[in-house]
Amino acid sequence: MKKIVILASLVVMLVFAVTADRAIGKQNLGVEPVAPQQEEEPRDPLQDLVVPNIVEWAASPHADVSAEAFIHWDKDDPAEVPTSCAKCHSTSGYQDYLGADGSEAGVTDAPVAVGEVISCVACHNDATAKKTSVVMPSGIELTGLGAESRCMECHQGRESKASVDKTIADAAAATDDTISDKLRFRNIHYFPAAATKYGTLAKGGYEYDGNAYDGKFAHVDGYTTCTECHNSHSLEVKVNECATCHEGVKSVDDLKDVRMAGSLRDYDGDGDVEEGIYYELQGVSELLYSAIQSYSTNVLTTAIVYDASSYPYFFADVNGNNAKDDDEGGYATWTPRLVKATYNYQTYQKDPGAFAHGGKYDIQLMYDSMMDLNAALADSAIDMSAMARIDAGHFAGSEEAFRHWDGDGKVSGSCARCHSGNGLAQYVEEGVNTSQPIANGFQCANCHNDLVEFTRYEVENVKFPSGATIDAREFSSEEDENSNLCMTCHQGRESGKSVERLTAGVEADATSDKLRFLNVHYFAAGATRFGADANGAFQYADKEYAGFFEHTDEAASCTDCHGSHSLQVKEATCIECHEEIEDSEDIRDIRYTFADYNGNGYPCKKPSTRLCKTMPWRRWKPALCTIPIRIHTSSSIPMAMASLIRMKLSDPMPSPSGHRACCRRPTTINTSAKTRVLLPTTDPTFCRCCTMAWRIWEPMCRIWSAPRR
Repeated sequence: MKKIVILASLVVMLVFAVTADRAIGKQNLGVEPVAPQQEEEPRDPLQDLVVPNIVEWAASPHADVSAEAFIHWDKDDPAEVPTSCAKCHSTSGYQDYLGADGSEAGVTDAPVAVGEVISCVACHNDATAKKTSVVMPSGIELTGLGAESRCMECHQGRESKASVDKTIADAAAATDDTISDKLRFRNIHYFPAAATKYGTLAKGGYEYDGNAYDGKFAHVDGYTTCTECHNSHSLEVKVNECATCHEGVKSVDDLKDVRMAGSLRDYDGDGDVEEGIYYELQGVSELLYSAIQSYSTNVLTTAIVYDASSYPYFFADVNGNNAKDDDEGGYATWTPRLVKATYNYQTYQKDPGAFAHGGKYDIQLMYDSMMDLNAALADSAIDMSAMARIDAGHFAGSEEAFRHWDGDGKVSGSCARCHSGNGLAQYVEEGVNTSQPIANGFQCANCHNDLVEFTRYEVENVKFPSGATIDAREFSSEEDENSNLCMTCHQGRESGKSVERLTAGVEADATSDKLRFLNVHYFAAGATRFGADANGAFQYADKEYAGFFEHTDEAASCTDCHGSHSLQVKEATCIECHEEIEDSEDIRDIRYTFADYNGNGYPCKKPSTRLCKTMPWRRWKPALCTIPIRIHTSSSIPMAMASLIRMKLSDPMPSPSGHRACCRRPTTINTSAKTRVLLPTTDPTFCRCCTMAWRIWEPMCRIWSAPRR
């Protein structure tokens, strides 16, 4: 026992000695001895855990514990979020739907107790990390998605064309205007951004049979998905990044004023094509609401009023004060026509960001709803004559040029150059095309290589299908920076050479299974303008053909005559020379060579109503004769046109030998009948009668009168 005590004492002394030595050592190093630590409380292992983006999330609508989206069921008994709502109004319900909790994916199995919001683990889990597709309410599955699929599961709406059609079919109403107690308002639900953005690819809106609709609004590369435009945690729009392309944008409200050059149509018909797309949508929705109210009073028996904040949104306006009163219940006088129109109206109303998500789709839905209501409104129809439904061709996403490949899921490489969002840019940069995503029209980057300065790609020359290589600048103007770019698509896809190759070795009148129809393809304007130089059409060996069509220096390039975005003919440019032009329809009547190409006997298409209206009569008037004449059909010339072909009676009549050198033959004058015969010209010389070049005077020399009956 004594030995044990001694051993213990030695151990204590040794520990003391070591401790003292360390203290002395620290003092020698200028370090104060460390005071004995008092025993601390046990630490929370999560105390120092940093949660990324927690501040942004906490300020977002997803975390708002007082929002109606999360407290709507608090007073229910039991207080729980129903199975049909839990997917988007609780974290547990969302995980349940995705199968992240181990349950079956694609279905919510059980209700969820109230008190939850959308927290981190709703979107950050193994299921969402692998998610690449979303099934929309229409039953259509959108594939090839990324992180945006997490957002789209809830922001897609709850109804679709399919469910509206089913409701109408189940009601079995006799006509579109038959009232049925089996019908009710169908509500797409709140914030259906994905339905707006994906348009006809998702069929979230009610699409009228026989009409085509815009597809996915792609915007520009880098800003095509939910999370590229919105902060994925705060949900705020990345306004500072919008300002890179959209000048003057400093706040979300400023985005309402945005209008790009690909949207130059007056959708709401108010005459303003500079207002933001937001205001165009507002204008169209107001017109649709007017049509809905007009239909309810003029076709049905009860006036209708809309209240965006009260379910079921549409109410019977019993007292006719155009407002929802407390004693007025939900609207009950439903017809198939009204169900469709109100559904589309609500589709726009419940997506406050529709103008940025893909507002053209909503414009088409509301436009078509108005057209359908107008079919029943007759004399009380909404005037839609000034409205527009689709964009110019390059941006007309609803048209066949862009919708043709929807069933394929991509635009083939052979078509992508001219029928995809950025296929032209790929061709210009690389000389070839690979398959491209289906598009909703051209994107800005298809023609512009800089989206800040908006400079365009420069194309040195264009190789036509015939193999001919043409640089438009060599034919018209070295300053023409656009025509080659335009003609890269507007050249056709076949040529005289391809016809020759196909028909080689086959007799002219022989049939052969190697032959087929060759289609030059659409809008081959370059092939037409360059004629024989491009060899876009089949040219017979023993004939000569016109080459490049020269116009004037002021109208030499594609964009001299067409708006580069509107694509419409610049009438003001035409009027500079063709003073008689009043609208785009008049341009079709222009001609300065009056050969009778189609052999109908007239120098004009409609001689009885337009005496070659396109003659620049303001220039000729002082020299034209004062005696009304008749053209050889005996059709009377309208008096308004008669002044085109008059000559002052006071002017001395030329002798037969000196009369109109361009006509070559004398005039026969019948003063009693007040007619003068002008015989056809054969010699393109200067015409002394009016001191104008032969090309301008020639039409006068090709018109002669018939004896008065």
